[in-house]
Amino acid sequence: MEWLMTDDTKNGTLVQEFILEGFPVAEHLRILFFLLHMLAYLASLMGNMLIITYTCVDHRLQTPMYFFLSTFSFVECCFITTVIPQLLTIILSGRQKIPFMACFSQAFVVLFLGAAVFFLMAVLSLDRFLAICKPLHYPTIMSPRMCFLLVTVSLVLGFLFMASPVVMLSQSFYCGPNIIPHFFCDFGPLANLSCSETRSIEMLFFTLAIIVLFTSLLIAIFAYSTIVVTIVRLPSARERQRAFSTCSSHLIVLSLMYGSCVFIYLKPKQRSRVDTNREAVLVNMVVTPLLNPVIYTLRNKQVHQALRDALSRVQLHRYQSRKAPLS
Repeated sequence: MEWLMTDDTKNGTLVQEFILEGFPVAEHLRILFFLLHMLAYLASLMGNMLIITYTCVDHRLQTPMYFFLSTFSFVECCFITTVIPQLLTIILSGRQKIPFMACFSQAFVVLFLGAAVFFLMAVLSLDRFLAICKPLHYPTIMSPRMCFLLVTVSLVLGFLFMASPVVMLSQSFYCGPNIIPHFFCDFGPLANLSCSETRSIEMLFFTLAIIVLFTSLLIAIFAYSTIVVTIVRLPSARERQRAFSTCSSHLIVLSLMYGSCVFIYLKPKQRSRVDTNREAVLVNMVVTPLLNPVIYTLRNKQVHQALRDALSRVQLHRYQSRKAPLS
């Protein structure tokens, strides 16, 4: 990377690495804090990997909805794996050094995957809208080609939206200090440490974050409000209750994700309230990925049946393997 240094900054010390300060934890709570986050991380991975596995092996789950959910789960696994292992290391060992380019690479991957998650949530909302409100046209519209196209567009948009501000920020000058009051390299703390004027970069990031969050949010609001109107018209009270239960669960996830991200990123001046972002990020990266598998699929009867069938096959295989030597 080439550095363009002005007369005011060329005598400064070029930062070669950053120090991640981590999350302040009392010494006597360190092990407990580590175990809680490790268990939440492992549970998130297992839940999301379970979704991906059963979507691939069970033909009943090879539908557009579960294709989107498995893609969503894969992106979620990548998203939390980019950050949580580093958080666990910091909890046990204290401050961690990270090279300059590795820090900006991490910031880009986190923002890219985060933006892709929101676009995928918008796709999931549209999928449910078409399935409930346009059931006759649903199989035609949500063809395999369309499903693949929607996932690809979500990933490409996430990449394009987040690449520019991160690359621009990485080309600003850093002369010290190099301590990031966070457990990973996030955009706000990095902008705060820059010795250059970054107001235009922060405004660009702020604008792109608004577009990502509010575009996907408006799509979700349109989809679920239309779904609610359709549900109200259902003749059966039991069907209405079941559908409302599903929608309310989805809306809980939406509220957690959008609420925490609005608090973290939708501030025109990224230098403000850096320290208070860590709590919101923990909710977004630990609590929400843990709830997603339960809310989106593990409460679903199709997944329950797939799990029961898989357990039955395992038990049958064990029974047959035990009887084989006797015969």
